[in-house]
Amino acid sequence: MDQENLVPPSPDYKSLYRWAPSNLLEETSSFTTHARIVAYRKSEDCHKSRILGREHDKFVRVVPCRVGEPVCCDESSDPKGPFCFIYFTVLKKLSLRLPFTGFERAVLTEINVAPAQLHPNSWGFVRFFSILCHHFGHSSSVDVFLHFFEAKIPDKKLWVSFNGVAERFLLTLFQQSYKGFKGKFFKVRCNRRDPTLLDEFPLYWAEKPKLKKPKCLEDLPPRE
Repeated sequence: MDQENLVPPSPDYKSLYRWAPSNLLEETSSFTTHARIVAYRKSEDCHKSRILGREHDKFVRVVPCRVGEPVCCDESSDPKGPFCFIYFTVLKKLSLRLPFTGFERAVLTEINVAPAQLHPNSWGFVRFFSILCHHFGHSSSVDVFLHFFEAKIPDKKLWVSFNGVAERFLLTLFQQSYKGFKGKFFKVRCNRRDPTLLDEFPLYWAEKPKLKKPKCLEDLPPRE
């Protein structure tokens, strides 16, 4: 039998990620082949949103997930090198693009969560805050953002969310939460065009995010 054509057995994810609840281990992707990703990128719905179709998106190496590979997986079960998961929803609905901006990387680092670990609604707050700052000619500041928003994690160690701080209203809440995003994520790796694509932010689902108290106004630097 040709050993090169053998499909390696799937890792024992339950043993590798003992801290992960069962519903997190069950969050797997339907994008398990290159053909599935190509078909989705060529779909009318995806084409209208220009997902992975702009010039700078050519620097992104998109690869399919393994069958049964949970969103909390890391290099322990993937020896091919660094990667991160991205949900298609945040690209389609929010026009989030890779590489991440310095502000987006800093937010992920400050609360120690991977891109796929932050709920799409909360990616919306990050994007809208950045757009708002740009509109008024200010740089996006993580300190100021965390004055208006605080990160919280629901039960069972699922997606981390940002909530507005009481009496510090900056953006109105979503009337409806993003739905239908589960099971639709893909894997991103670096390529030769941009070896820094995955630098300076957490790549993998964190067992213990850094959920800090909102920053007080008096604690912000004077320039903020």
